Amino acid sequence: MSNHIDFYFDIISPYAYIAYKKILKINNVDFKLKPILLGGLHNLAGITAPAFNKYKMKNMQNDCELVAKKNKINFKWNSKFPINSLRIMRGYLCVDVSEKEQYLKSFFDAYWKEDQDLSNEENVKIILKKLKINENDFFNSINSQDIKDKLKELTQKAFEKEVFGAPTFIVNNKIFWGQDRLEYALDEIKNI
Repeated sequence: MSNHIDFYFDIISPYAYIAYKKILKINNVDFKLKPILLGGLHNLAGITAPAFNKYKMKNMQNDCELVAKKNKINFKWNSKFPINSLRIMRGYLCVDVSEKEQYLKSFFDAYWKEDQDLSNEENVKIILKKLKINENDFFNSINSQDIKDKLKELTQKAFEKEVFGAPTFIVNNKIFWGQDRLEYALDEIKNI
């Protein structure tokens, strides 16, 4: 039996942002953060992302705004959605463990609260400077084969566990997909 909840996420997912904000309010549960590349996961699963279907996209934007408001989460649909999150997700893997929490919060907020264009390298550099992360080390690290392989491996492992979207929670080998399933994952861990 598991004493933690695995949280699969990608910065590009507005629902992962909402789930992340909910998680920050929970103190008595251990969440293991599992970064993935959502685009890569969709490719493995043969899924077309809602961002590439105009009907789903419109509904997703409305839904995210509705859910965020209901949960009192500061949220603004990003005007540059979707972007390729590859650099940011690799960055999460290469920053020091002590920096991961603030890194994730800063990039999630920049994209889903402040409407920043994170495909613009200058905007990324500004965030790195605020985090006191050396930008040369950062960009060298995210382009290293080790980090590239690590993100691919994490995404592949998620796919092998039948994760197909973000956010996904796993407790006791049970999958709970979507920000609205967090409560079910919490119920599952309470039953241990």
